[in-house]
Amino acid sequence: MVEANGESLNAEAGPPGKPERGKAVKLVDRVFDQLLERIRGGNYPPDSRLPGEHELASMLGVSRPIVRDALARLRDQGIVYARQGAGTFVSAHGSPTTQLAYSPVKTIADIQRCYEFRLTIEPAAAYFAAKRRNEQAIQKIASALADLREATSHQLHRTDADFIFHRAVTEAANNHYYTASIDALKAHIAVGMHLHGLSLLGPRQGLEQVYEEHNAIYKAIADGRADDAQRLMKAHLEGSRDRLFEGRVLDLSF
Repeated sequence: MVEANGESLNAEAGPPGKPERGKAVKLVDRVFDQLLERIRGGNYPPDSRLPGEHELASMLGVSRPIVRDALARLRDQGIVYARQGAGTFVSAHGSPTTQLAYSPVKTIADIQRCYEFRLTIEPAAAYFAAKRRNEQAIQKIASALADLREATSHQLHRTDADFIFHRAVTEAANNHYYTASIDALKAHIAVGMHLHGLSLLGPRQGLEQVYEEHNAIYKAIADGRADDAQRLMKAHLEGSRDRLFEGRVLDLSF
């Protein structure tokens, strides 16, 4: 298995030495960042119990010592705490009360603005996803893609699977700023996706085309073709916007 930074996920299992030690430190950093992102993103709310070391190691594709070191760092910073015999729990202040948020969608212009903003972050996220993806990240994108395939075969558009696909791409980029942004935009994106889905329910080829766009993005990321992934994500978002607005975007000039 290949790690996001191009190193083996099992690198820490090798004999002691400076190269292996350096790789292990990088893995601890990655696991620490991923757990911190999930805590701050609300996946693990205050006073909730984190999965056990064995489960976390399996989820994140690393060894238990790596997970143990990352948890120790979280404890040192007061983000989590241990209960004897019960496990590790999120501190009350571990998940901040102030999170990234945007004003709600109120007008068609806001939907267009949302597309504009997504076009500034999601193509870049796709680029880095292709550079940094690992097996777990690819499988998560593939799972959402399978749900889209099944829905398309029944001439349906799954807004939830569509969002999960796009979020999984940001996760594969291993940059929590992308993921936090798309999470904050979830309700806004849902409005655009819902309306876009309605516009696809006529000719069957509309749904098929959108599925193929997602499939092409997935293949580019899985193959490590970063430039293609960026280009395809940009084309997909522009296509979604243009289908929704029927090619007539609003003039948002002051």
